[in-house]
Amino acid sequence: SRQGAKRNMAAMAPQMPGGAPGMGPMMVLNSKTQRKTGREAQLGNISAARAVADIIRTTLGPRSMLKMLLDPMGGIVITNDGNCILREVDVSHPTAKSMIELSRAQDEEVGDGTTSVIILAGEVLITAEPFIRANLHPTVIVQGYNRALQEALRICERQALVVDVKDKDRMMKLVQSCIGTKFSSRWNDKMVEMALQAVLTVARLSSYASENSSHKTEVDIKRYAKVEKIPGGEISDSCVLRGVMFNKDVTHSKMRRRIEQPRILLLDCPLEYKKGESQTNVEITNDEDWNTMLRMEEEYVENMCMEIIAFKPDIVVTEKGVSDLAQHFFAKANITAFRRLRKTDNNRMARATGATVVSRTDEIQESDIGTKCGLFEMRKIGEEDFAFFEECEDPKACTIMLRGGSKDVLNEIERNLQDAMQVVRNVVYEPKLLPGGGATEMAVAMGLRRSGLRVEGVQQGPFVAAGEAMEVIPRTLAQNCGVSVIRTVTQLRAKHAAALDEAQQNGDCTSLAPCNWGINGTTGELVDMEELGVWEPYSVKVQTIKTAIESACMILRIDEIVSGSKKK
Repeated sequence: SRQGAKRNMAAMAPQMPGGAPGMGPMMVLNSKTQRKTGREAQLGNISAARAVADIIRTTLGPRSMLKMLLDPMGGIVITNDGNCILREVDVSHPTAKSMIELSRAQDEEVGDGTTSVIILAGEVLITAEPFIRANLHPTVIVQGYNRALQEALRICERQALVVDVKDKDRMMKLVQSCIGTKFSSRWNDKMVEMALQAVLTVARLSSYASENSSHKTEVDIKRYAKVEKIPGGEISDSCVLRGVMFNKDVTHSKMRRRIEQPRILLLDCPLEYKKGESQTNVEITNDEDWNTMLRMEEEYVENMCMEIIAFKPDIVVTEKGVSDLAQHFFAKANITAFRRLRKTDNNRMARATGATVVSRTDEIQESDIGTKCGLFEMRKIGEEDFAFFEECEDPKACTIMLRGGSKDVLNEIERNLQDAMQVVRNVVYEPKLLPGGGATEMAVAMGLRRSGLRVEGVQQGPFVAAGEAMEVIPRTLAQNCGVSVIRTVTQLRAKHAAALDEAQQNGDCTSLAPCNWGINGTTGELVDMEELGVWEPYSVKVQTIKTAIESACMILRIDEIVSGSKKK
């Protein structure tokens, strides 16, 4: 029986994985850790990317749908801005998280194309799936994709059209192609006009640009084009002010509420008695001394006011407080005062009125006073009082006043306007355009398919696949219109192929006339984008393609996902 037991032991030994015979399995990682390795991880990543792309797919193009998102607090967001949707969605899968980062990066870099970049990256990953299933090594796929990216950028360069920023019609059409897909497209002309006006107001020659740097102009939309949202009124009441406005009332009721050609002084010091930094106790023995101290405080404030009044300003604006006594002096001298203005608003006032923000009252000079404002007026909108500084000559800052039915509407319109302004900014920086409506993507797809024939070896598959992935944009546009997708995309492919064939017959592929055929996003028909007038900024398109392919390469290289790693 003892030998029988030994035999059983011997039979059992090989079945125990890892370790010496009879020892349990070897555990290197903590038992709570979950691992996905190799093929499983890659296919998992691809399906996560596909899921993210599917969330957003319906929001591409003029016939796009809106998404309504509820946050845990019960607030709602209604939008079709790719970046905004993904920012609000709570995602647990790590790959999906990195896809969401893409749209944020795209938004910060160029401000538009957030939806396209996700759809494209998702599609590039989906086209890689068959190669992974066929045991092609991910690095080979990545190399093929990178070669395709370089070729795609060359094709974009060929398709590009240089534009003059001052050409109003072309610029209008350009911004329209950006806003046309958004909720505010009913007030298209109004929005386009506002975006153009705001950006061209804020644009100025950069003071620190070197001779050869690309950004000769500096466009700081975030700081100097402020959007003020005031619920109520109608969307068509929105406008871009030639100057600034802010939500403050005058400090004293007797002050003037309308001044033409005002002299404006901007301060960032308090007009009240300065309290010491450290705490001090004063012991007083004489009762006269008490009055002397109070008088000294009053004289200090009076001196400050007199220093200001000496320059005869009509309006004094400070970021800090204004004491009652100072208000009294100003009211007597017929000066309107505002207090506790935000620093950003103060900087905007300075750019618009030509004033300089002064830190101490005894350092005021005549040159610090702003005289470029044409009209100051207090207006009441709804319940609030607003100070308007308008009709500035050549203002370098502006306020965009948005009116609309409800908060949700205003928020969505603000997002759309932000996109439109970014588009104008990109063109001011780099005045090149590419045809929209899926025309560029189709041209890239055809170009890659042709060049793919010249690529030798294993990389050919991924190289051509990257081109096929590009077709997802025209395909989605057709899908959202509700036309027959296969027929439309095939016809479009034929158009582009014919253009390439024609160029090859003429014997020169270099001076190829760009083929601008794309899909009309509203009707789903094929049109020449030149006639339809749908153009997109070169920088947005190129950034979209770069980001999508590079991120797809990064995700393909992941071969192991270990969750539950150590807390830092």
